[in-house]
Amino acid sequence: MNHFKTTTMSSILFEIRNGVAYITLNRPEKFNSFNREMALLMQAKLDEAASLHEVRCVYITGSGKAFSAGQDISELVGEDKIEIKQILAEHYNPIVRRIRNLPKPVVAAINGVAAGAGANIGLCCDVVVASASASFIQAFSKIGLIPDSGGTFTLPRLIGWQKASALMMTGDKVTAAEAERLGMIYKVFEPDTFEEESKKIAATLSQMPTKGLAYTKHALNSSFHTIWEEQLSLEDKYQQKAASTEDYREGINAFLEKRAPTFKGK
Repeated sequence: MNHFKTTTMSSILFEIRNGVAYITLNRPEKFNSFNREMALLMQAKLDEAASLHEVRCVYITGSGKAFSAGQDISELVGEDKIEIKQILAEHYNPIVRRIRNLPKPVVAAINGVAAGAGANIGLCCDVVVASASASFIQAFSKIGLIPDSGGTFTLPRLIGWQKASALMMTGDKVTAAEAERLGMIYKVFEPDTFEEESKKIAATLSQMPTKGLAYTKHALNSSFHTIWEEQLSLEDKYQQKAASTEDYREGINAFLEKRAPTFKGK
């Protein structure tokens, strides 16, 4: 079903089109830095995407020149400042938990600079692609903080302990090309084709057997804390679940009948 819905808010754009939920961070004048409103709205939209069967893939990007510059520093100072403890507990940790637990593939399309929490939210997604003009910065050390939003967990698993440690301590900028070379991200596209190519990936994923993709995601999440034998048992469990889906039967029948499969995410 081709369903189209757009919701425009002060800090989040949300659109559902052809099975893909598009979430756009929308504070371009602040390089899409997170304030409380945007963090809570993003959680709400991730929940909405998770709850709707018509949504089979989620695509996250930023408006303007940046993906996200991380935390809006203005919320950390003044009489109405928000404490770091509250920001982590109510803003960033709930966002990255939702992304990792969302039973659908999540594509991060890094259109520009991704710094601090903005970088680590992007990097925890299932498929991360970037414009050649984008960059990644673990900016926390510049103001005396440590990487959050899962960064100390995710980044060393993507690029290795030493590289992650150095980037977190120095706060050096990593270009999109270098990020791809390091294995930090999946692919880089030239700026003039980036939007088309990144959306093509989301469109492709949305037409795949998304229950099977969800089980793949669950198995990958489990691999962070299990041992070899436990992981084999989990693969057994999720493979049996995948083999009981309508999409598995459709895939087998399509192969035998020499035709293209039509998956429904069931």
